[in-house]
Amino acid sequence: MATTLQDNKHKSRYLVLHVLCWAVLIVAPLLFHNSGDDWAAMLRRYCRWLGNPLAYILVFYLNYLWIVPRFLLKKKDWKMFLLANMLVIALGLLAIDLWHWMAVSVWPDMSSDTRLPRRPRAPRYFWATTTFILIIALAVAVRMLQRWQHIENVRREAEAARTEAELSNMRNQLNPHFLLNTLNNIYALIAFDQEKAQMAVSELSKLLRHMLYENNQDFVPLNKEADFMRNYIELMKIRVTDNVKIATDISVGPNDTTPVAPLIFISLIENAFKHGISSQGSGEIAISLSQVDGDITCETRNTCYPKRGNDKSGSGIGLEQVSRRLELMYPDRYTWERGKSADGKEYYSKIIIKKEKS
Repeated sequence: MATTLQDNKHKSRYLVLHVLCWAVLIVAPLLFHNSGDDWAAMLRRYCRWLGNPLAYILVFYLNYLWIVPRFLLKKKDWKMFLLANMLVIALGLLAIDLWHWMAVSVWPDMSSDTRLPRRPRAPRYFWATTTFILIIALAVAVRMLQRWQHIENVRREAEAARTEAELSNMRNQLNPHFLLNTLNNIYALIAFDQEKAQMAVSELSKLLRHMLYENNQDFVPLNKEADFMRNYIELMKIRVTDNVKIATDISVGPNDTTPVAPLIFISLIENAFKHGISSQGSGEIAISLSQVDGDITCETRNTCYPKRGNDKSGSGIGLEQVSRRLELMYPDRYTWERGKSADGKEYYSKIIIKKEKS
C-alpha cells in the first residue's frame, strides 16, 4: 500500500514535469523573434516548424509507454527494440512531411516564404533522424530511472517490513528469556526463604504488567522504563546476600517522556547480576541510567566471576539481542563500550543512545 502511494506521487510529479518540458519546447519559439518580424509570416513559419516537436512527442511516448516497457523492461529483446524504433523513426519522418503538407494546404502562400526556404529532404531527414535517436535515448533513460525508483521503493518497503518482523520476533523471544531467568531466581529462593520468594512473585507481577502493556510498542517513555528497571533491581536484590554491594543511580525524572526501546537495557542488568556475584555470595554491582539533552546513557559495572557450570539461568541470547536491536532501532545513533578491566576483575558496559537529529 505504501509503495502504491509512493508510486502515485512519483507519477504525478512526472506528469507535471512532462507537461512543462513539452510546453517549453513548443512555446519557446514564439518568445524569441525579432520585433520587426511580420506576425503573419512568423506564424506561418511556426506552424510549419510545429510538426517537428509533435513528431518528437510521438516518438518519445511510443518508446516511453510501449516499446521500452515491452522489449527492454520485460523481455530485454534488443533486436525487437531496434526494429520497433526503426519503424517509429519512419513514422516520425512521415508525420513531419504530413504535417508540412497539411500546413501548406491551409496556408498556400507559405511555400513562397523566402525567409525560411525549404531544405532538401536528405539533410532534413538526416537531422530529424539524429534528433529522433536522441529522443529515443531520453525515453529509455527516463523509463529506466522510473523503474529504478520503483524497485528502490519496493526494496525499502521490504526492508522496513523485514526489520519490523525481526524486531517483533526478538520481542517475542525476549519475554520468555526474561521470564525464564526470573522464575529460576524465584525457584532458587523457594528452597531457603519462602517469604522472599513470595515478595519476588509480587515484584514479578509488577514487571509482567509492564511487559504486557509496554513491550509490544516500538518505544515507551523513559520514565516508565526507568520504573521497570528499579522494580527489576529490587527483585534481584531479594535473592542476593548482604555481602553484595549494589549501587544504583537512575536519575530519570517522573515526567521524562523521552522515547526509548522497551527492555533495551534489561539484559545488561541481568548480565551484571549473573556474573557479578561469586559462588560465596559476594560482589559489587553498579547500575546507572540518565538522560541529558535527549541522549540516554545506561552504564553497568560489576565484579567479574565466570558463570558457574550448574547455573542454568539464561541461554546467552540477551546481549546478542541488545546488539541487534540497537542496530535496527538506532542505526548510527548509538555507541556501546564494553569489556573487562585491565586486571580482568571488573566488567563494564556503557550504552549511549544519541538524540535523533531533527
